[in-house]
Amino acid sequence: MKIENEKVVTLTYEMYVNGENGAEELLEKMTAEHPLTYCHGEKMMLPKFEAALEGLEVGSEFDFRINHADAYGEYDEEGLMELDKQLFFNGDGEFDSERVFVGNVIPMNTVDGQIVNAQVVEISDEKVTIDLNHPLAGEDLHFTGKILDIRAASEKELEAIRHPHHCGHHCGGHCEGQCDGGCEDNNNEHCKKDGKHCGNCREA
Repeated sequence: MKIENEKVVTLTYEMYVNGENGAEELLEKMTAEHPLTYCHGEKMMLPKFEAALEGLEVGSEFDFRINHADAYGEYDEEGLMELDKQLFFNGDGEFDSERVFVGNVIPMNTVDGQIVNAQVVEISDEKVTIDLNHPLAGEDLHFTGKILDIRAASEKELEAIRHPHHCGHHCGGHCEGQCDGGCEDNNNEHCKKDGKHCGNCREA
């Protein structure tokens, strides 16, 4: 069986980004004990990630790169915003330090009512600086790994992916904007939403 649309794919991978002095840095790793499982062709992964795996079989090894333009784009300086600290006060009129701290990713409402994820990068006496860029914006990604399993997705799994608000989960052990989900047979270790992971996930 080959990787094609509506197939559930389980794989291991290592993801590298450019580090200091031009050397690559290992940023994320999914092992055989805790693999990545996703449904191919359902827009759960970066398009270039799926395209690189198209047609591979169980046991196939892969090694490919995705340019930042095809991953999470350029880093946008306008995504760095300084906001009044009072915007982050809780119902008791105190600064919400349990949720708002440097390095944490928090949901923010835009002026048009959309919810976006923002990483807290600095907190001063009067201001909180957030970064709306994806944590991997501007990064070229390098993936190596191996295909462990391929199977047809069940109707239940496809329904959960295509209508997530009607079903309790979507098929995918990694993430699609948020770090949750899982298939019926999935025992994956969910990725951490700490601004350093979710390298090949699509935002919701």
